[in-house]
Amino acid sequence: MDENIFDKVQEVDLKKTMETSYIDYAMSVIASRALPDVRDGLKPVQRRILYAMIELNNGPDKPHRKCARIVGDTMGKYHPHGDSSIYGALVNLAQEWSTRYPLVDGHGNFGSVDGDGAAAMRYTEARLSKISMEMLSDINKNTVDFVPNFDETEKEPVVLPSRFPNLLVNGASGIAVGMATNIPPHNLREIINAVIKIIDNNIEEERKTNIDEILPIVKGPDFPTGATILGTRGIEEAYRTGRGKVRVRAVTDIEAMPNGKSRIVVTELPYLVNKARLIEKIAELHRDKKVDGITELRDESDRQGMRICIELRRDANSNVVLNQLFKHTQLQDTFGVIMLALVNNEPVVMNLLQMLEYYLSHQEEVVTRRIQYDLNKAEERAHILQGLLIALDHIDEVISIIRGSKNTTEAKEKLVERFSLDDVQAQAIVDMRLRALTGLEREKLENEYAELMVKIAEFKEILGDRKKLLVVIKNELIVIRDKYGDERRTSIGYDEFDISMEDLIPKENTLIAMTSLGYIKRMTIDNFKSQNRGGKGIKGMQTIDEDYIEDLFMTTTHHYVLFFTNKGRVYRLKAYEVPEASRTARGTAIVNLLQLLPEEKVTAIITMSEYKENKYLFMATRSGIVKKTSIREYENIRKTGLQAINLREDDDLIEVKVTDTEKDIILVTKLGQCIRFNENDVRPTGRTSMGVIGMNLSYDDEVVGMQLDTQGDYLLLVSELGMGKRTSISEFTVQRRGGKGVKCYKITEKTGNVIGVKAVNNENEIIIITTEGIIIRLAVEQISEIGRITSGVKLINLDNSKDIRVASFAKVRESEVVTEDDLSPLVEAAELDLEMQVNEIEQDNDETI
Repeated sequence: MDENIFDKVQEVDLKKTMETSYIDYAMSVIASRALPDVRDGLKPVQRRILYAMIELNNGPDKPHRKCARIVGDTMGKYHPHGDSSIYGALVNLAQEWSTRYPLVDGHGNFGSVDGDGAAAMRYTEARLSKISMEMLSDINKNTVDFVPNFDETEKEPVVLPSRFPNLLVNGASGIAVGMATNIPPHNLREIINAVIKIIDNNIEEERKTNIDEILPIVKGPDFPTGATILGTRGIEEAYRTGRGKVRVRAVTDIEAMPNGKSRIVVTELPYLVNKARLIEKIAELHRDKKVDGITELRDESDRQGMRICIELRRDANSNVVLNQLFKHTQLQDTFGVIMLALVNNEPVVMNLLQMLEYYLSHQEEVVTRRIQYDLNKAEERAHILQGLLIALDHIDEVISIIRGSKNTTEAKEKLVERFSLDDVQAQAIVDMRLRALTGLEREKLENEYAELMVKIAEFKEILGDRKKLLVVIKNELIVIRDKYGDERRTSIGYDEFDISMEDLIPKENTLIAMTSLGYIKRMTIDNFKSQNRGGKGIKGMQTIDEDYIEDLFMTTTHHYVLFFTNKGRVYRLKAYEVPEASRTARGTAIVNLLQLLPEEKVTAIITMSEYKENKYLFMATRSGIVKKTSIREYENIRKTGLQAINLREDDDLIEVKVTDTEKDIILVTKLGQCIRFNENDVRPTGRTSMGVIGMNLSYDDEVVGMQLDTQGDYLLLVSELGMGKRTSISEFTVQRRGGKGVKCYKITEKTGNVIGVKAVNNENEIIIITTEGIIIRLAVEQISEIGRITSGVKLINLDNSKDIRVASFAKVRESEVVTEDDLSPLVEAAELDLEMQVNEIEQDNDETI
């Protein structure tokens, strides 16, 4: 054995060697593998894939190419790290549920939201998507730096021009050594609008932008799978500090089934949640009895969209089951935001504004270099055109010099000497074709030269003025925004634990409608125009079979809405928590908002701003029982509701009012009887008491409404066949409670039974709703004032052949604020457009007037 071999062994400190090697490895992973660049939002592998595809001429206007070819080119030229990592990145760029605006247009099996993998690269094909061409736009105009590839046989870009802020638009996630990034995707329109805001502040006010100006523009992350973000606290924290937690919840709906059961339908999942694994988890929870009440679980997803059906037992509380699923499964998930990216090849955690500013700085450099490139090209061409125009001015002499020269080199030298040209101009003259001698060609050269001089002046102007450069960037961003921008997919919902959310809701008047099957929605109150008596009305709501609008009331967004049910329970929401919808939309099932018990139905709704002393809730039931209880006993209403009144087995709670011991109570029955008594006839009792007899009813009769004498000067009664009248309240004398009352409406075959009663004044208006969802709005003064024992006049034309009836009606009153005197919903209607519309438009009920 060679003894000198030991002389060649070097002793090293293992600790130092490991430290050095590991730091080198860590820096390599950080800078060259796992983290995106702040300028184009891409990791090296993604950037290399896109560049390899553009080099292959694999654009959106060309046929798809085999992914194996794309991966092979990328690996052979730029990324020698194995085909599986390249193909994995390529697939991710093409998946619509992974990338908000896919940069690759895939053709074939690229996996699924169930977690299925893509087919092998030999089977799939791909090409660049249209929006990815904006990432690579002008890359051949010296807009970015190029460096040698791994074997120095090719050049690759250090960064892409990225004409839109891809880092925020498509987001990024990656795990490096000792750090990780997790940037959520955003809406293209919102992000570009934020950049434009920064540009406008620079141009118009010459100042930097504050992050508080950006937050209202960028509402929050916009995930490709939609879903709902709960609250804004996590979003704001992430945008201000670069780190935060965003709670994301699936979009669910509780649907009533014909057999009396209900089902939970999931239509959108949180970002990156595996649908198949989620369904397995729900089945496992049911099997282990952690979630009780599920009878069937189906995946009904198809090409039209996602749909997971969870059928429940008849006695199961849908909201309780849904809340358990939110707690135990990824139907509710947390997205941890870490806004980390490479700035000058160093990892930096940034807030939203810093990311936008770095992007804008990159665009300034890209556009400056592009304009400089275009300027150089324009000047070179103008220089040649100058020579050609000189030659055309002395064409005979030029021809003579060329003909008298032995070769091209001699001809060029003579031209340079004679006309003081340079070599490039002389070469262009020598290469000139005979057709350039025609008058038309000369004119074309002169026009081209004039246009170039204008462009050169424009380019120099932009390069000499940063404001003009920013205007160019702004205009290009606007084009991209208008071309590729779309609506938000992820909505920002309300988080019950985020108190600051309420401050963001504007205080404005609103109208809430609810159907007999329990669908509710919130609308702006200028949706409905005033019409003449007897009109056909407008389409107010899309209803399903055997459904019709039952309640229509007005309030403001910040008022409490108290829902009283037939079972005598009360639930509470803020008005803004009722989802807003268009006038013709069906709305949201109330069971999605309230944890109603089986067979429980909302029968009375009131609104209030606060719980005041010396105020009472006065309740009336269908059987004529009344009850008065202090309003303070209803201050703490739980999510699961609160018992408001104890009822007999066959009775229902129908109406609730707020009183102050000074009101007269008026009860009206469906057979046209009415009683008026002072509320002091009813002594205050506890929250769970049953109450006392308010009206003695005859056989088959029932109370249909309760009003207070202070709500108006007249009682307006409407019957189910569209007849109605108003009668002065003074015609109804005050009695003691418990009597049979007096006749208030003459019932005939033409009128049908009384369906409702409202206390009104002349300046009021009413809105009448039919069982088909048709709405008509009338001024009260158009309705005849007649005596007690009469039937009234026709208020709305009904199609008797279809057995259409009046379902209910609501009152609109001019008032500055919502008053506690009348919590049958009213709000200011002074702002409403009261233009009278005549009945000349005989259109289909589905069309709006």
